[in-house]
Amino acid sequence: MRYLPLTPSDRAEMLAVIGAPDIDGLFVDVPQAARLAGPVDLQPHAGELEVERELAALAAMNRPAGAGPFFCGAGAYKHHVPATVDHIIQRSEFLTSYTPYQPEIAQGTLQVLFEFQTQVAALTGMDVANASMYDGSTACSEAVLMAKRVNRRGKAVLSGGLHPHYAATTQTIAHAEGMEIVRLPAAIDAEAAVIDAIDDQTACVVVQTPNIFGVVTDVSKIAEAAHAKGALLIVVTTEAVSFGLLRSPGEMGADIAVAEGQSIGNALNYGGPYVGLFACKEKLVRQMPGRLCGETVDADGRRGYVLTLSTREQHIRREKATSNICTNSGLCALAFTIHMTLMGGVGLQQLARINHAKARELKAAVEGAGIEVLTPRFFNEIAVRVKGSAARLVDDLLGQGIVAGVPYSRLDPHAGLDDVLLLAATETTTSEDIAALAAALKAA
Repeated sequence: MRYLPLTPSDRAEMLAVIGAPDIDGLFVDVPQAARLAGPVDLQPHAGELEVERELAALAAMNRPAGAGPFFCGAGAYKHHVPATVDHIIQRSEFLTSYTPYQPEIAQGTLQVLFEFQTQVAALTGMDVANASMYDGSTACSEAVLMAKRVNRRGKAVLSGGLHPHYAATTQTIAHAEGMEIVRLPAAIDAEAAVIDAIDDQTACVVVQTPNIFGVVTDVSKIAEAAHAKGALLIVVTTEAVSFGLLRSPGEMGADIAVAEGQSIGNALNYGGPYVGLFACKEKLVRQMPGRLCGETVDADGRRGYVLTLSTREQHIRREKATSNICTNSGLCALAFTIHMTLMGGVGLQQLARINHAKARELKAAVEGAGIEVLTPRFFNEIAVRVKGSAARLVDDLLGQGIVAGVPYSRLDPHAGLDDVLLLAATETTTSEDIAALAAALKAA
C-alpha cells in the first residue's frame, strides 16, 4: 500500500531488534486505562465531502470563547490578536524560511528568533533568553533540571501557588531524573511556606507570580532566602501581559524566568500549540536548554545571524545534552514577536493597565453580588469562594450562556478547594459581560 510500505516480515524484524514481542509491547508504559480497546468509532474511509460534513458537525458542538461572557484564565487567556499578526505571519518570507541550521539560507528565521530572544530578555529582566520552548509548563520543568545541573543538588521546592499542571509536569519529568520534588500544599499567598521549606539540599525554588489564584507577589524575599542556601530562584509567569505592569523576575532576583507566551500574538487554540519563554542570568547560559541565536558579521563585515548555542541531543552526544527538546515553537514565537513589535513597550503597558482595570471592575461587581474575593493583590485574575461546588456553579451558569471561569478543583481535584472559582478579565471583557456574571452569581 502507498502509505504502509512495511511488510509484516519487515515489522517482525524491527520488533526483534528492539526486543518487543509485538506492537502492543511498544506501549507497555501507557496505563491500560488510557488505551483504546479497539479502533475509534469512525468509518474506515469516506470521500472528502463526507469528511468535511462530519468534521463540521463535530466543530459545531463547540462553543467559541467569544460567543458570550467568558471569564476563563488559569494559564490560558483570551486576548485580542490583531488581524495584522495573521497577515504578516503568512508572508512568503516566513512560510518558506529554512530551518536555522544552515545560516546562509536562513537569515530570515534567525533574525526573527534573535528579535524574539531580545524581547523576552527585556520583558523578564534577564540577561539572555533562548529561542523558545514548547510551552510554559515544559519550560518550568526544564528550568528545574537546569538548576540541578548548575548546583548539583537533587531537590526542588514548588510553591503552593504554582499552577497544578506546571507542578505535575515538573514532577513527571524530574522523577525520571531522580530528583526529589517537594510540592507545597495549595495556598492563596505562599511566600512564608516557601521560605520555610528551603534547606541546604535545595537546588531550586519555583514560585509563580501572579500565582494560580491571581495573587501578585514581590518574590525578592524568597530570592534572598534561596540564595542564602545556595539555591536558584525560578520565577514562573503564566500571563505574559502582566510584564507590562509588574516588576520583572530579574528585578526581583530571579536566576531563571520562564513563562507562557500565549497571551501575546496567540489565540486560545483549544489549549495549544503555545510558546514557552525561557530566560536566565548570563553566567548560567551554558546550561540553558534549547537553542540561542546570535548576531555576528560575515567575512565582508556585513551583519548576519547564526545559531550560537544549541544544546540538544541531535547536535552533540546524548549524554552531554542539556535537554531532549527537539524543536522550538517557531510559528507561535513568530506570532509573539509580530504582536509585541506592533505594540511596543508603551502599547504593552497600556494593554496591561486595561487588563488590571477590567479585573478591578470584576472584583467590585462580584463583591457587590455577595461573593467573597480571596485574592488580596492581583493583575487580571482573582479567586473567589462560592457557596457549594464551584464546578456545579460553572455548569449552571453555562446554561445561561456565561462561561464563569475555572473551578480550582478541575486543576487540582485533591486540594479540598471545591468552592474556589478562578475568574479572569482581559481587554476583551466588556462591562456588560461583568454585569451579566454578577447578576447570575447573585441569583445563584
